[in-house]
Amino acid sequence: MKYTFLASYPPRECGIGTFTNNLFKSILNSDNNENEGFIVALSDHDVIYKYPEEVKLVIRQDHQIDYLEAVEYINLSGADVCVLEHEFGIFGGRDGDYILPLLHKLKIPLIVTLHTILKTPSDSQKATLCKICQIADKVVVMSHKAIEFLVDVYNVPKEKIALIEHGVPDIHFKPENCRKEFKLGEKKVLFTFGFLGRNKGVETVIKALPEIVEKHPDVIYIVLGKTHPNVLRESGEEYRISLMRMAKSLNVEKNVVFLNKFLDEQELFKYLYACDVYITPYPHEAQITSGTLSYAVGIGAGVVSTPYWHAAELLANGRGKLFNFNDPSDLSSTLLDLFDHPEKLQAIKQRAYDYGLGITWPKTGDKYCKVAQEIVKVAAKETEAVHKEMDLLVLPSFSLKHINRMTDDTGIIQHAKFGIPNLKEGYCMDDNARALLMATMNYRQFKDPRSLELSTVYLSYIHYMQNPNGTFRNFLSFNRNFLDELGSEDSFARTIWALGFLLGNSPNDSFYQSAKQIFFNATPNFEKLQSIRSIANTIIGISYYLKRAPSDENMIEKLRLLVNKLIKHYDENSTPDWQWFEQIIAYDNGLLPLALLHATEILKDDKVASTAFESMNFLSAVTLKDNCLSVVGNENWYKKGGIRSIFSQQPVDAMAMVLMFHQAFHLTKDKEYIRKLYTCFLWFIGENDLQLNLYDFETHGCNDGFDKDGVNQNQGAESTLAYLISYLAVLQAYEEYNKVD
Repeated sequence: MKYTFLASYPPRECGIGTFTNNLFKSILNSDNNENEGFIVALSDHDVIYKYPEEVKLVIRQDHQIDYLEAVEYINLSGADVCVLEHEFGIFGGRDGDYILPLLHKLKIPLIVTLHTILKTPSDSQKATLCKICQIADKVVVMSHKAIEFLVDVYNVPKEKIALIEHGVPDIHFKPENCRKEFKLGEKKVLFTFGFLGRNKGVETVIKALPEIVEKHPDVIYIVLGKTHPNVLRESGEEYRISLMRMAKSLNVEKNVVFLNKFLDEQELFKYLYACDVYITPYPHEAQITSGTLSYAVGIGAGVVSTPYWHAAELLANGRGKLFNFNDPSDLSSTLLDLFDHPEKLQAIKQRAYDYGLGITWPKTGDKYCKVAQEIVKVAAKETEAVHKEMDLLVLPSFSLKHINRMTDDTGIIQHAKFGIPNLKEGYCMDDNARALLMATMNYRQFKDPRSLELSTVYLSYIHYMQNPNGTFRNFLSFNRNFLDELGSEDSFARTIWALGFLLGNSPNDSFYQSAKQIFFNATPNFEKLQSIRSIANTIIGISYYLKRAPSDENMIEKLRLLVNKLIKHYDENSTPDWQWFEQIIAYDNGLLPLALLHATEILKDDKVASTAFESMNFLSAVTLKDNCLSVVGNENWYKKGGIRSIFSQQPVDAMAMVLMFHQAFHLTKDKEYIRKLYTCFLWFIGENDLQLNLYDFETHGCNDGFDKDGVNQNQGAESTLAYLISYLAVLQAYEEYNKVD
């Protein structure tokens, strides 16, 4: 049988990777020597690893397109079964939901091993894990408590679950030789290993040491392991240093040894055999699986642990000793009792050793093989991909190259000559507002640090252009001279949209506070707006803000006032055959229904909802032709009773349609809106009236629309931002789509 494994993998320093490597070897070396297989490895944060030959493909964790390319590879590889090692943190997206499209498209039976199962998950975590379990043919867990959670919390049928305990490498050393190698002599050795972080509870052991050292001054506590990569990125070695300071303040620094290493299993097991007591002092119960604990029990170590879920189960029947969470006194009493009564410690070790004989990796591998054989016999996989219509593989890769080219330390340049920034035209508020919206969306999607740098520039421009009365100037020359005193209502409102989105999706408090000050300085001008598109843009911005601050009654009233204005326009202009807000369909048309769709989510008003959907359906009938988007051209627009213009079509109108259908899907979960959204996005890459590509694969910019003579090859900020905002909306919609039954 041919297996494919989907997981992190060595040399990436990760417990899941070590697990997968052991499982891979145990299956290929099982009694059935006809097994073969390969690895599809998850890499983190674009780190490049030198993988062994069994790794045939690499998925970059935060690049959704890689997942889709991987499933195509797997489906054509001849593999009989896929084994997925699941941990929320190794997959991209919100709570690892980038893995869902891959699993939906998988055409072979699937085994999922769950390494983390939360008792009280967030809605998103629960939705993601439920979907994974629905798709899986068999779900493997490593404890009885995990089965309980899957059945009671995630509604997974019990017959779909298999219990296979964490494997233990079949590695043996003589304890006396290991102690001699490490020059431990007759010391009493306490040992903890694994990635270091505040959730490991090492401080509890250090606090317990003074009482132990007083009676047994030869005690040494070895803490082996690197600081967890995520902790290292966020706060460096702060936790390790705090532990070292704690040991010094308690006068036990000579009794504590920190080894900042990630060891291979051979070296690790030498330390396990050398220690007297292995300790897992985790500070809370929410640990459903611990590979380190399994290793310690498997080789017959004397284990002392807090009663987290896996420990309470694995150390039952005298295979270890438990002490209370965050209780140094209880720990010191437990250890002193074992040191003073070595026969008790020896009995624990013997019971652990006897149990460990049944959970070696060869035996674990055999159990996985049996599960695989069973599901291959009964699985009936669909031969067609589930989400064939929305295929991200046909899209260009997402890139900020042209945006970087167009942006300097003042803002984003308004226009371009072909792909070159046209500095003579300077900057405008409209484009810097759109740029701030795009950069915020991009950070939410990819957590790209460059997005934060860009957002700082654009938000600074907006702040600089705000007048004392809260309005905004629009145009700024390249040499930073103001070119107007008051910008248009449209530029004002687009800025409110971007600020509102930033308030609802702020990456940190600094951005939030800055945006909030600018936003609220502008609010006295909301009620003065007359242009329906400025009203619509402002409604969208307010709606995003209210998702973050739903109890702001004053802002809700401002929203209601603007919504009523927009609906008044609709009521005055619409007829049974012209369900629109004015007597002409002009520019940014999709923003008008979009604004009311956002307001519907906030206000829960039937009149608002009916107007939103009526106008959306009318606009769809006008613009969706022959299964592609045909934007109303700005040559003569489309006047009631007249003939609609085909030319010149603009990217911002396609963007408005994409966003409109995305919000419609968000409200209704009707998958037809996803099909329409995708159809509208394909306008950018050739599925339009001219069948010409507006996206430039060389510059990564977007051309400024097309007219009857062809594509306008200038690639200004507005067009490229419209393309990128639409692309990001497609990615977000795709994630949401894969969570809907």
